[in-house]
Amino acid sequence: MKTGLLALSFAVLSTGYYAQTKIQPKLESGVSYELAQFRKSSLSNIKYQLDLKIPESKSERIQGTEILSFDYKKQNQAPLLIDFKEEAASLISVTVNGKTIKPVLENEHIIIEAQYLKSGLNQVDFTFLAGNAALNRRDGYLYTLFVPDRARTMFPCFDQPNLKAKYSLTLTVPEKWNAIANGKLKNTSVQQGKKILHFDTSDIIPTYLFSFAAGDFKAFTEKIEQQDSRILYRETDSVKIKNSMDSIFTLYRNSLNYFEKWTKIPHPFQKHGMVAVPDFQFGGMEHPGAILFQNSTLFLDKNATQNQLNNRSNLIAHEVAHLWFGDMVTMDWFNDVWMKEVFANFMADKSTGAASDKGVYDLKFLTTHFPAAYSVDRTLGANPIRQVLDNLQNAGMMYGPIIYSKAPIMMRQLELLTGEENFRKGIGEYLKKYAYSNATWPDLIEILDRHTDKDLQSWNKVWVNDPGRPILDYTVKYKGDKIDNFTITQRPEYGKEQKSWPQEFEISLFYPGSIEKVKVKLSGMQQEVPELKGKAKPLFVLLNSSGIGYGVFSIDKAVTTDFSLIKDPVSRASAYISLYENMLGGSGMTPQEVLHFFTGQLEKETTELNLRLIAGYISTIYWEFLAADKRQKESENLENTIWKALQEQTARNNKKILFDSYQGIFQTQQAYDNLYKIWKSQTAPQDVSLNDDDFTNLALALSLRNNDNNDLLQEQLVRIKNPDRINRFKIIMKAASSDQNTRDEFFNGLAQKQNRSNESAVGAALVYLHHPLRQQTSVQYLPKTLELLQEIQKTGDIFFPNNWLNSTFGNYQNPKALEVANQFLLKNPDYNAILKNKILQATDNVRRAQALVK
Repeated sequence: MKTGLLALSFAVLSTGYYAQTKIQPKLESGVSYELAQFRKSSLSNIKYQLDLKIPESKSERIQGTEILSFDYKKQNQAPLLIDFKEEAASLISVTVNGKTIKPVLENEHIIIEAQYLKSGLNQVDFTFLAGNAALNRRDGYLYTLFVPDRARTMFPCFDQPNLKAKYSLTLTVPEKWNAIANGKLKNTSVQQGKKILHFDTSDIIPTYLFSFAAGDFKAFTEKIEQQDSRILYRETDSVKIKNSMDSIFTLYRNSLNYFEKWTKIPHPFQKHGMVAVPDFQFGGMEHPGAILFQNSTLFLDKNATQNQLNNRSNLIAHEVAHLWFGDMVTMDWFNDVWMKEVFANFMADKSTGAASDKGVYDLKFLTTHFPAAYSVDRTLGANPIRQVLDNLQNAGMMYGPIIYSKAPIMMRQLELLTGEENFRKGIGEYLKKYAYSNATWPDLIEILDRHTDKDLQSWNKVWVNDPGRPILDYTVKYKGDKIDNFTITQRPEYGKEQKSWPQEFEISLFYPGSIEKVKVKLSGMQQEVPELKGKAKPLFVLLNSSGIGYGVFSIDKAVTTDFSLIKDPVSRASAYISLYENMLGGSGMTPQEVLHFFTGQLEKETTELNLRLIAGYISTIYWEFLAADKRQKESENLENTIWKALQEQTARNNKKILFDSYQGIFQTQQAYDNLYKIWKSQTAPQDVSLNDDDFTNLALALSLRNNDNNDLLQEQLVRIKNPDRINRFKIIMKAASSDQNTRDEFFNGLAQKQNRSNESAVGAALVYLHHPLRQQTSVQYLPKTLELLQEIQKTGDIFFPNNWLNSTFGNYQNPKALEVANQFLLKNPDYNAILKNKILQATDNVRRAQALVK
């Protein structure tokens, strides 16, 4: 008998955080769940009409007027709270239904007393100065980024995802500027050197998807679905522009076509539009009609690696998928933010996989998602996919590899469990039922539950509501040279709770001339595999050879002896991942043994994604899990092996991966001289393609090994021509400086919000500041880094807290670093639980290093 999820859903939604309320919520900062529920029950038919005057100078405030109209269900004499996270002086005037009232702004809310409101249609007019927190104002341009609750930092609004609205926007900008918004551009006029742009009313969207960008952008137009569609960009490299523009639009169109066919729902919005943003702090952001993309991911030269091409196709497909998953159907509350991200990633994988064979798709899925998911799920700070959220001001902390990488793995297992056709039918029903509205995860599961006879309740608990991963092992009993019994066991990595992860994966038995494969549908703590009974004794067994299963799969050291028998790239990737994960857990080979094995594979591994995978593992093991004296002994041999592999590999992309690996780990004077000559002459090794960004990265790598690097960095600064990249390098070079005072000044400056405004560049700079070659002096910055974390979370964008912590603690093995983190948590027992988890996640490798570094 199958148990449904309705009882479970009701129990979750009836807890304190999720109780429906008709009582006026208390006045507190942010947007509490209670306030959101109260307003949802009271408001409908919301429309915003905004008129913004944007000066060229980013230091001048933006003047705004707003007409906010809505239908209101008046409840007693409760006042209406409108969100505006700005100082009181920024709210100049308020008029309610034609009556001018005294502006009252408390705890980030404009208070409109009940006496001024009526049941039915209401109109509130504001004159205000726009807040800058989410406007991302740079020299010559700006772009808005309001996710998850930052629209309220710019203009008065109901800043919650389930109060969708329509937006009419007018922008007044410098005459030479271009602009884009959610709605189509209706008309443009010029008056006294200013350009006035009127945009059509947008489709119905939540506040976090309302967006515009304006500035000194170039514009390029192509047809998408018979409609002129523009991309705004600031890239100045003509070769990259010529090589990329057609590909960008082709990838966009291909993704669009795939999702329209898969969902059987036409593109749900009025227009298409894109903006390529320099130093964008995200990969992309899915604003319908004005999708933002990271410039460096979109614009590639002709020698782009497969990884770069994959990143671009995945990014475009991800943001296009959001048009259905997130934009058209939006989560009701940000505890389900992962729903839009899992579908965007999962469907992006499907759409890009449709253009390639299954092996290519499986390898990309495995190498993209599994190491990223494990990087969090293996830690003491692991969080479940679905988390409880009390207030939207904390929603940004929910983002991370669990929702972007573990959730797609979970969704793939769910599709395997229910069957591909049943899964597709259920998703189609979900999209049609909640189109242009809001939905929860239990809403989706309720629909999927009707399309399968499987027990989704227990499945949902372990995969979605619980953190962590299983440890999977096997035992084999032989009778003579035949298998008599083969049993799989699983247990949680942490804790004593007895639970299992229902999932499907493959086992392969390797013989000198053949392979025996069997699929396993694991449903309990222990399970025999009867299909293997009677098989001949193999040279070795590889669990999870298809790379679909999730967890730490036990792996025999014998695999490394006969590794050449593993011809399938997916199986090799799975083995590489298992070797690394078992090493981290202390149950497999030592770090030095794994390093030597991976290094030996550099010449042999010809599949680009696998080569990139093991090159990354080599760097991590070298810097984080080898003692400094062992690192010194390994250095010359490792450099020579990588350089020799670079000569032996024939594919240009593989050569580039190995060059980057060499550049990342070198320590000898011979290697320095070799790389300095390449940088100085700007002449790359034969068949290795290096662009301007590569030479910049090389200069920074050299600077870390140079005790007087000012001239080197200044010379590189002069070489850079693009103004946005110049600004980025000026930030990073301070952190990379050989002068201790310069580095101190850079770090101390980060206490000021304005010095953190370019979050992408700051994150990159922190990596150089805390590079292992600088950690003797940089360890002193760690206490202040943690003290600033809550401020970083409050003032930064959603990925910045992760970036701040990982860029800082990511390469430490020094026990002092772990002691700083432990002492900080000990002194702050009531510290925010989600931020505490992020600290535990970021310091996981330094914790493991205490046991692994010998």
